[in-house]
Order: sequence, then structure tokens, then C-alpha cells
Amino acid sequence: MIDTLKQAKAERKEERAKIIPSTSDGGKICAALRAFSSHEASPAWLHSIRETARACAAEIGFPTLDQEEWRFTNMAPVLQLPLHPVKQRKTELTHQEIAPFLFDLDCYRLVFVDGYFCASLSVLPGAGNDLQLGNLRARLENNSSELEQHLTRSTHSSANFFTAFNTAFFQDGAFVSIKAGKTADRPVHLLFIGAATEEGATAQPRNLILAGRGSEIKVVESYVSLSDAARVTNAVTELFLEADARVEHCKLQQESERAFHIATIQGVQAKASHWASHSIATGGRIARNQIQTLFSAEGSECILNGLYLGHGEQLIDHHTVVDHAQARCESHEFYHGILTDRARGVFNGKIFVRQDAQKTNAKQTNRNLLLSDSAMIDTKPQLEIYADDVKCTHGATVGQLNEDEIFYLRSRGIGLEKARRMLVEAFASNVVERISLAPVRVKLEEVLAARFEQFKV
Repeated sequence: MIDTLKQAKAERKEERAKIIPSTSDGGKICAALRAFSSHEASPAWLHSIRETARACAAEIGFPTLDQEEWRFTNMAPVLQLPLHPVKQRKTELTHQEIAPFLFDLDCYRLVFVDGYFCASLSVLPGAGNDLQLGNLRARLENNSSELEQHLTRSTHSSANFFTAFNTAFFQDGAFVSIKAGKTADRPVHLLFIGAATEEGATAQPRNLILAGRGSEIKVVESYVSLSDAARVTNAVTELFLEADARVEHCKLQQESERAFHIATIQGVQAKASHWASHSIATGGRIARNQIQTLFSAEGSECILNGLYLGHGEQLIDHHTVVDHAQARCESHEFYHGILTDRARGVFNGKIFVRQDAQKTNAKQTNRNLLLSDSAMIDTKPQLEIYADDVKCTHGATVGQLNEDEIFYLRSRGIGLEKARRMLVEAFASNVVERISLAPVRVKLEEVLAARFEQFKV
């Protein structure tokens, strides 16, 4: 086992040190940008933002292993694809085709196929409802003032190539807005289906979720695949929570294991707001989730939960940033990873506590379970504290199944395979049980059970 670990570490070190020419090739980056046709007609305010984002993407360049934020995640295979914007399907999917991706849940639903809104498969609230729900493209055509005030305002194109790329070229996405003082009468399911069969087909959805003062809403955002093509999803979701708003947001990523998934989720929280985020990742050849929140006023709270399962040659990466910019805010992070075969996981969690953010309470935990000798995790929990009256903790664990616990279960007449399976399921359930929507938990447990069969747990 020791020799296997040494060999795996040596291979990883060699990969990190290796500078792959294609990732630093400005010509290829420019070619990728040119492959995306000029964006569709946009309001003047958005046109300017798009042009700035396109210039930023070209200037930043594609991420490489010699950059600190990407040194564990080699994105070079993405640039090897013939990247191009996916075209809208001429024939719409049927309800039967999307049935496996739905929950037994009474909810409103927005369905997007390869990044394009599909009205025939969607379920929208009636007129006069406190919840506004629709696709972003339609809202832009109506020149909504809410979009100008919020869209692209929480994310900075200069900070990340993929965010800039999305801002410059997003096709469509979801618009969700709940009025002040109201509770959504049903949860909202945002379903993104990858159906394109062409290698390099790229969908770039952009989602905007607005929660008015004192409102409450639950949103499920899921990504799935109908084809096994090496396609790319580059998604950005922005959430704005006004004072006393409560939002539960659950993102499920179950795309094909040949797909590439990059996602940014950015929250901005006003006074006494509460955001619960769940990120469940089981699919993709490479999956990168960047989840961030900014406390813009005192007394807010966020809970960031995450579960990632990898097998084969998968790489699943979670980067989190919690910016305690104001006093008396709380953040709690719980991320669990389960990896087997030659899968790799990455957790990079940052908590910033700024000078004026006194009385901060922040906790960050990353636990990882390795089911094979060659599975690997790079975990880097971080605290950056500039205030002196705070309570902050962080920690990470990496290990295998506990032999004493296995022995205990076997001494009760439980077989080895079942004992191992019970322990892995219990490890995953610590995160899954925090999701408040029971039908989502049930569906997720089915997905995890199927994945554990693949793991041969």
C-alpha cells in the first residue's frame, strides 16, 4: 500500500510540475473565443459588460497547473476539445425522456436543454403569484430593471476565466424572484439537460435568484446528461438575499463521466438573511464547483454543505469562499468526499474575516473517505482573520473505513460487504440528511445507492 501511495504521489507531482503547452497557448484561447458567435442583441448596459468580460477572458487566459487556485486541477483536457456553442435542438424532448430526472415533488419547474429554455416541459406559476419565474432571455428582451440592478453584479469577470467566459457568451438561464415578505407556495426545480452529441459542445447557462426582504424559497438546480459526449457545461448562478430572507439552494451534478462541468455559485447576503447551500457532485470527468458568499450586512448566516463521489479517473473539485465583511455573522461548512479507484478530489475552502467583522462565528470541516489505495484528495481549509473578537475553527480528515467499526458490525452477524456499505452510506447521509426536501433526499439516496454499486462497496 505504501509503495502504491508513493507512486501515485510521484505521478501527481510530475503532472503538477508539467507545463502543458496547449493551456498556455494564447492562439488556442483566442480560437476558442472566436468559435462563439457574437452574442445576441442585448440591452446597452449588458452589451458593455459582455465586451468587458470577453476582453478579461482573453487577458486572464486559460487556467494552468502553475496557478495557485488551479494547481490540483488540470483543466487542459477542456481546451483539447473543439469548443463551440451548442445549437438549439429542432425537436424538443418528451416528458417521458426527462422523467428519470424529476423528483416526486409538487414544484414549479424550468427545463433547459443544452442551455436553451424548453417551455413545453416547464411548469410555471399562474398570473398574480408572488413568485416570478421564467427564462433569462425573455426577461432581457423585456429590458427588466431587476436584471440591470443584479445580473453580473456579484461576480467579477477579472477573477476567473470561466466566469468571464460565461458572462461574455451565456445563451439563457433561469430567472427566479420571490416578493418581499412572501413564501413561495412550491419549491422550484431548475433542470439542465445535456443532450448534444457533438464533442466540445458547450452550454453556458446563467441563473439569477432574487429573494425579497423577509421572503423564503427553496430551489433545486440539477444538471444531467442524455448523451455520453465529451461536452462542456459552464454555469453561473447568482443569488441575492435581502434582509431577513431565507433561501435553501440544492445543486445536484450528475452529468456523464465524459462531460466537463464548471460552475460558479455566488451569494450576496443582506442583514439577518439565511442561506443554506447543498452541493452534491457525482458526475463529470472533471467537475469544478466554486461556491462563494459575501456578508454585506450584520447578523447573517450561511450553511454550506457538500458531498462528492468519485470513481474511475474522475476529478471533483470544490472551492469555497466565505467573506465575513460585516460583524456578527455565522458560517458553517461541512464537505464530505468519497473516492475510489484512481479518482481525485479537491477541497479548497477559504474564510475571510475582515477587520470590522467582530463577533464572527465560522466553522469549516472537510472529511474524506478513500476506498482504494490509489484514490487521492487534496484538501486545503484556510482561515484569514483580521479581527480579534472571533470564534473560528477549521479542520480536515482523510482516512479509510474504520476496521474496528467493521469488526463490530461483523460480530453482529453482518457480512463484510454489507458492513462496508453501511459505513459508507452513513458517511454520506451526514450531508444528505441536511436537505429539507424529502423527495429530493429519496431521489438522491437512489442515485447514491447506484453509485455505491459501481464502487463495489
